[in-house]
Amino acid sequence: MKTPSMHFTLDSFRAWPTKRITLLGMSGVGKTHISRMLRGHDWFHFSGDYRIGTRYLDEPILDIIKHQAMQMPFLRDLLRRDWIDIKNNIKIHDLGPVLTFVGKLGGPQWDGLPLDEFSRRQAAYRDAEIAAMHDVPGFIRKGQEVYGYPHFVNDVGGSLCELDEPGVVELLAEHTLILYIQTTSREEEDTLIHRAQSDPKPLYFRPAFLAEQLPVYLREKGIEYVAQVEPDDFARWVFPRLFHSRIPRYEAIAGPHGYTVTSQEVAQVRDERDFLALLETAIARKGEASGVRREA
Repeated sequence: MKTPSMHFTLDSFRAWPTKRITLLGMSGVGKTHISRMLRGHDWFHFSGDYRIGTRYLDEPILDIIKHQAMQMPFLRDLLRRDWIDIKNNIKIHDLGPVLTFVGKLGGPQWDGLPLDEFSRRQAAYRDAEIAAMHDVPGFIRKGQEVYGYPHFVNDVGGSLCELDEPGVVELLAEHTLILYIQTTSREEEDTLIHRAQSDPKPLYFRPAFLAEQLPVYLREKGIEYVAQVEPDDFARWVFPRLFHSRIPRYEAIAGPHGYTVTSQEVAQVRDERDFLALLETAIARKGEASGVRREA
């Protein structure tokens, strides 16, 4: 049986008493900015990466930190005697421990990870993101019944489109309106790519994408082994390719399951009223394009 997606007319959207939105798009298009703004307007902010770090990868993150600490004789003795405790202090606005866990592929002299360990962490992150998305319906209920928030915004990671896990997108589409924030100009794309390249961060790659791109990188750089890869150089090289590979994947989600706005439109949003008006614009635009109106 096909799972229904949330589709609206303008009237049904305006009458929707508990609005529930999933924000989809690349890192840097404004998902977290919008989510933080809505948090000040009685919206429950569910951060996928925060849930991943505090629930599903908390222990593996701590294990990595403790492993490093054990290399220092003074800290090793304190840890083995349980005289100190290490805490994973992730914040919604600072997800550094999650990024540290994912890590970067490359040689150990640059703090890179060998391919087998990198792949293991990638798989663990994927499993954690899938589990976090399955938590969304429960947090919608919790946001309303426990915390008293009438509305809900799901701030997902840019890698959602990479999961290739049956049922995840359908689950989100059943319980939330999916809003894809699209980059629409070459200038915007270049800005996002330049920002990512200027400060390379750990990324999630589909196994097939990494298996395709890594040999190309090695050939272009004239090197043979992952141990020779400088992690930040690989991250800069691969990001534009990752960016462009994700666009059709986002579109494949938004087409049947959601609505699309541009990052330029999102940049104009100042408050909840602007955001709801933008959603109405997206609903009207899709209705006009399809010529079909479906009620939620």
